[in-house]
Amino acid sequence: MASITAAVGTAIGTAVGTGVDTLPRVAGPHLGQSLRLWRTLRRVKQSHAGELLGVSQATVSRWESGTLVPDGDEQAAIRQLMQAGLDSAADRELARLVNNSAGSVHLVCDLTHRLLALSAGRERDFGRPRADLLGTSLWPYASDEIRAAEATLADLGWFEPSPPALELTTRANRSAEVRIFASRFRWVRFQLSDGSFARLVDTIAYEMPGPVA
Repeated sequence: MASITAAVGTAIGTAVGTGVDTLPRVAGPHLGQSLRLWRTLRRVKQSHAGELLGVSQATVSRWESGTLVPDGDEQAAIRQLMQAGLDSAADRELARLVNNSAGSVHLVCDLTHRLLALSAGRERDFGRPRADLLGTSLWPYASDEIRAAEATLADLGWFEPSPPALELTTRANRSAEVRIFASRFRWVRFQLSDGSFARLVDTIAYEMPGPVA
């Protein structure tokens, strides 16, 4: 298991203050590689992907080969196109296990941070009913440490075929809408049946003071 605490320290200065309403970005060719895998599993041709994204087939090809990096708006469009869904029985079973977990755990789309499932413990942590949050992105509520950690993922092999589980330490966020407590937790990346990726977020330990049941 890789630890990203040290990497967060070097990235936090650039990640803080980048705007809470923007989606996280994947630097370098990794988003293009993810798009190619998504197309392959869904049997979508480059030309059709280009139509869906409002670009040419040649642009899609350059993204996927790594010779061209999508700009901010293009990255947002790709993320929306490839956002994770729970389409198969296996995917829904994963969500059920998360929902019924005794720990504080939740499942999000790896690209958009859209909430797919959460345990009762995580619902208490967030301080909001699950019905209010399911299907919405948690990225606007990310702490400074989480934002900084997101910027290090490519360097830590997160987008490789067999990514490591990563551990992160965060301070509490400053959101009154969705709470994140100071804690240490684990990120694990799963590939779903449609070729998209989900991220499991599992709290290992809380710093004091922790959540009140």
